[in-house]
Amino acid sequence: MAPLNPYTYIQCPCSDSASLGRPSDATSPTSADGDEEDNAFDPRAPRANFSLYPLEYLLYCEDCHQIRCPRCITEEIATYFCPSCLFEVPSSNLKSEGNRCTRSCFQCPICIGPLSVTSIEAPPSDPSLLAPDRAGTPHTTYSLICSYCSWSSTEIGIQFDKPNSIHAQLAKIRNGGASRLTAKERKERRKELSHRGGEAALAASSEAAAGQDMDLETQFANLKLFYNSQLADPNAGDNGFSSLGDLGFSSPSSLSRIMNLYTGGKLHDPRAKSKLGAMREAITADEGLLETDLDESSLITQLHQSDFLDTASSTQICSQPPNLGETHLYGAARFNSSLRPIPYLLRTKRSKRCPVCRHIISKPEAKVQTTRFRIRLVAGSYIPSITIRRLNLSGPNGPAAPAILGDLLEPLKPVHFVLTFKNPIFESLKVTLGAPAKTPGRFPSKVTVLCPQFDIDANTDVWDEALKENDRESSGKSRRRAGTESQFQVEVGKIWERGRNWVSIIVEVVPASLKLEPGRDVLKQDEDVLEIPLFVRIEWEAEGGGDDAASGTGRDKDQKEKKELAYWCVLGLGRIKQG
Repeated sequence: MAPLNPYTYIQCPCSDSASLGRPSDATSPTSADGDEEDNAFDPRAPRANFSLYPLEYLLYCEDCHQIRCPRCITEEIATYFCPSCLFEVPSSNLKSEGNRCTRSCFQCPICIGPLSVTSIEAPPSDPSLLAPDRAGTPHTTYSLICSYCSWSSTEIGIQFDKPNSIHAQLAKIRNGGASRLTAKERKERRKELSHRGGEAALAASSEAAAGQDMDLETQFANLKLFYNSQLADPNAGDNGFSSLGDLGFSSPSSLSRIMNLYTGGKLHDPRAKSKLGAMREAITADEGLLETDLDESSLITQLHQSDFLDTASSTQICSQPPNLGETHLYGAARFNSSLRPIPYLLRTKRSKRCPVCRHIISKPEAKVQTTRFRIRLVAGSYIPSITIRRLNLSGPNGPAAPAILGDLLEPLKPVHFVLTFKNPIFESLKVTLGAPAKTPGRFPSKVTVLCPQFDIDANTDVWDEALKENDRESSGKSRRRAGTESQFQVEVGKIWERGRNWVSIIVEVVPASLKLEPGRDVLKQDEDVLEIPLFVRIEWEAEGGGDDAASGTGRDKDQKEKKELAYWCVLGLGRIKQG
């Protein structure tokens, strides 16, 4: 069994009501203890995994004086940008262009690697141009090439005339090199046909569009234009597939028309009924009707003639944007020849707010190229950090062997651990610790905090501390020297070691025995891990704010306020040896 290095997790107070549970087993000996033991935080509860975080993951709200985790903060998007070209995208372009980069940033449809634009010089069509007396310049085309899997857009018959604006050129090309109209070109062409030939020209264009393969982007554009024209003309007759008559309930704007009857004073107006019209459905390809073709014989024939590697995997199919893929049935690409280059998904920079007071606790720089933050209130700058190391004391037979980090813990054998609390703020802290006498679970271990109350000095300047280091160093070295040269007994109620802004204390643990009945009990996952729930309460005095003094409440700026913070944390000390 692999050993476990010590760790420290902190519980966010946003899940206090859900995570303060009972022991995981009703037959546990801890169930017979008092209410104080029952109210202890259970790190083995199923919902405790969603409330415990390392200190580096947590933020801190200065107004509420509470810890905030990634699950309880409120995020606001500050900037959209492309991760490839680092170009900032305005939020107004997201609705029209989608959540993808519209420049020349693409990913390989095979391996999701970045694609680069490479020139392809085609030979001249006329061999006489190769003569020295005839000057000729070959036509240069461009393609997208992946440097990882050597995939090229020429494999699907796509080449570009210019090395820039690849996204705009790709929108006009189908796989195989055939051209297709963009949404703007389709709209202009429909207007031109309507002015030139009226309904006959539109019917001819509908039949031509029905004969071609209509992709999802073309169908959506046709449907959007058709229904917008229906909304603009509410008196359209019921000449489609609707059978609701003059009620008008099939129209998306029926709700607004019904509200206008009550607010406009036309409830009893007989002419209001004649103004209601029903919207009809799309009946032609030019209006967005796409007939489903369930005949897959051509796909089956192509599958028989192709290799297994020529078919697209489920990951490749899901990564294809629906408006760019070569569609067959329900917009799914079946073969690698139907895959297209994938535009990069946009990324965001987000600011984070406290869910209670709505103050900003994290705000990045608006510039995309920088990784700095304007505001970032990390919890490590406000609450003390806890580090754990194992302590080996010398016994009657001489000094003990040095402990290796991650060693297995012997059952029913007392073990001492050194907890070091480091103060990050410029005020002295008063720390009070509380831990249950036995850890929750089927195998309770005994826990004793030898010094539950202590003070930590402020995080002052290093040079100021250097002037006072001689006195503290002499006491600390004498203690360490006495503990290594002779038998040293841990004293209850006294700290182990003290520094400039840190204090070390001793925690004594007696690991439980993991004896199981053969054939009946099974050790659950990570049930042999020794985890101690520890309640930490810190108190400090901070300077009073100037707002209260200016408002006339009588509080002076020099007067200090007493503040406190309490939270649960979980100390993972290692694995208990079985047998």
